[in-house]
This record gives sequence, structure tokens and C-alpha cells, in this order.
Amino acid sequence: MKFFVNFLSAFRIAAAFAIIPTIMFGMYWTTFILFLLAAISDWFDGFLARKYNVCTKLGGVMDHIGDKLLVVNTLIMLTVLMPVWFIVVPVILMIARELYISGLREFLGTQKIEMPVPKARFSMGKIKTTLQMIAITAFLLLFALATLVTDTMNEGMLTTMNILSYIGIWGTWLALLASLWSATQYTFTFAQKLKQIKK
Repeated sequence: MKFFVNFLSAFRIAAAFAIIPTIMFGMYWTTFILFLLAAISDWFDGFLARKYNVCTKLGGVMDHIGDKLLVVNTLIMLTVLMPVWFIVVPVILMIARELYISGLREFLGTQKIEMPVPKARFSMGKIKTTLQMIAITAFLLLFALATLVTDTMNEGMLTTMNILSYIGIWGTWLALLASLWSATQYTFTFAQKLKQIKK
């Protein structure tokens, strides 16, 4: 079971890079299915790791890397497809947040101090990731459906695409709010960890 759980994390890492060429070459249905499977694997490997008690440091690192790569790579590619301020701005800020948190962790690491991911079931970081994946999935499905657009497209299809666009946009901004909130929590934790450093 440990191998399977780590395999799911490895799959997510591979999917994160495979998504780049599929978007570049307009393979939007492939991108959508690939991202959806990778997003589902994120929940599935965590569930299996806890259920069968096969959590390891390597697995935790792979899971963390897989999540970040999958979301960041796809968000960057979406800004290429939608170079508008209300997509580009939140994406830049969310990526900046990831770099900021990584910087805090790296500094504490030099002091032999860990800053673990919050364990709460509904931590703001997890809510942020969930909102990001919902928004990305909506956008990818929107682009996939756009490949089916014809002059005689029915009203139901147009309504569905409009709903997906709103889910994508609002999901992105809600994810940004959760991301900034999470960054604030990490900053307070970092401030507490600094007290452990011997002067």
C-alpha cells in the first residue's frame, strides 16, 4: 500500500508537467481529464495513507511537491490562455505566497527548526488548495467545451459555459483570499518559531 500511495504522488508530479504541452497544443479535453485524475489522486492518497497508517516523510514531501507543482504549473498555463488582469493578478499573488512560505521554511530549516503543515482537517491551506482545484477544473472544462462550439450551439451549452466561467473566476479570487489568510497564519507561526532560535 505504501508503494501505491507514493505512486499516486509521483503521478501527480508527472501530470503537473504533462499538462504544460497538452495546453500548449490545445489538447483541452486531455488536460481536463489529466488534471481531474490528478486532483482526485490528491484526496485519495491522503485518505489511504491515513487509513492504512503508511504515512512517511518521503511520502509527505512527494505529496506536498505534487500538489504545488500541479496547481502552480496549471495556473501559469491558464494565464497564458487568459491574459487578463482578474486572472493574472490573483495567480501572481498566489505563486508569490508559495515562494514566501517556502522562504520561511528554508530559513527555519537552516536553524534546525521545522514549520509543519497545519494538521487540522479544514485548515485554511487545505481550503485554499480545494478552491484552487475547483477553479482550475472549471476553467479547463470551459476550454474543453469551447472546442465543441458551433454556430448552432444550444442555449444549455452557453449557460453551462457561463456558469463555469463564473465558478473559475470567483473560485480563483476566493482561493487568493484563503491563500493570503493562510500566509498570515504561517507568518504568526514563523514569529513563534523564531523565539526558539538561540541568540
